[in-house]
Amino acid sequence: MNRRSIFRMTLLGAFGAATLYAGTVSAQEAYKIGIISPMSGANARYGAFANKGANLAAKEINAAGGVMGRKIEFVSGDSQCVPAEGVSATKRMVSFDKLPVIIGDICSSVTLAMQPLVEEANVLLVNAASSNPMITYKAGVGGFKWTFRNYPTDESRAAIVLEHAVKNRGLKSFAVLSVDSDYGRGAINFTKKYLPRFPEAKILSEDYYKDSETDFRPVLSKIRSSGAQAILMYGLADTTPIIARQMLELGLAGKVMLVGNAEFNTAKTIAAAPTVLNGSIEAAAWLPEWTSARSQKFVEEYKKAYGGEMPNNHAYTHWETTHLIAAAIKSAGSLKNEDIRNALAKIKYDSAMGPTSFDDHNQAILPMVLLEVADGKPVIKSAIASKVDYPK
Repeated sequence: MNRRSIFRMTLLGAFGAATLYAGTVSAQEAYKIGIISPMSGANARYGAFANKGANLAAKEINAAGGVMGRKIEFVSGDSQCVPAEGVSATKRMVSFDKLPVIIGDICSSVTLAMQPLVEEANVLLVNAASSNPMITYKAGVGGFKWTFRNYPTDESRAAIVLEHAVKNRGLKSFAVLSVDSDYGRGAINFTKKYLPRFPEAKILSEDYYKDSETDFRPVLSKIRSSGAQAILMYGLADTTPIIARQMLELGLAGKVMLVGNAEFNTAKTIAAAPTVLNGSIEAAAWLPEWTSARSQKFVEEYKKAYGGEMPNNHAYTHWETTHLIAAAIKSAGSLKNEDIRNALAKIKYDSAMGPTSFDDHNQAILPMVLLEVADGKPVIKSAIASKVDYPK
């Protein structure tokens, strides 16, 4: 063999090695997913939980080989729960980061503002926490084919809670004290929609609070004077303990129940005023006490990953939604956006809450947990599937 032949073989070997190395790098390139949530402002707590849950899921998926041989990596955006900020984050992810999938937002007003942008860009938006029914009224056959929601709606929640409160607990007179937001006002509007089903039930007063409010004594005094049996509250988790303590001060413990959804069932909220929280009624997308093996495994792994912190609802739904997206990619056998979207529309997914599928509005049909607080602990009463009745 002459020196020229040896040189040629050396070059070929080097080229082959370089090609193999490039192929390995390409196979390991991350599959990036956007996650938009409030990371600052009054709702930052929820965004922190959402990101922790999603990142735990990504770690689990990556440990099992990733998606189509690629690791999942998140690109985060801070919506501040403000539509303009959410739009800005979405535009960056669509135009600059070129992301194929976005999970977002927690706040319904932000998600509604994001929908036209992802639709125009053919980017898949999978919502894991917004509950305004309008999101999926306008999705799927409603128009926005790139929007999916893996979360129950306010309408379903309001109907479930009201029926249980009136029929099973015998409550007939209600006062409203909810957060002044699309979520808080929307949930009360849906409660009013279903109120005529129960002629014996009525709303005596209606009040809404701002994110920053801390003194509820005047409105609670009014509610005490009205004779209401229960407060309809769809609000903020950090505000509920404040209201509960002030209800205790005013002698409302055991006399006026809390009904709705504002994390009545968490240890922190119950500890603030146990006698006030006893008897409260709530419908939740998930809670740590849910007994399925998959749910209990999630709680165990989350606490292990985050120093013993107990996950909340948003941590769970973002964890589960990340796994759902990975399952859709596996089902599609492809990383093409349209293939993933089509797979998601047809998927039959076993979540920690039970079997999950999507209707023709791209709304997940999945159970909600109905619970009451008894003796300082949340007690699961039943799990009820939340199916939306769309406007004709």
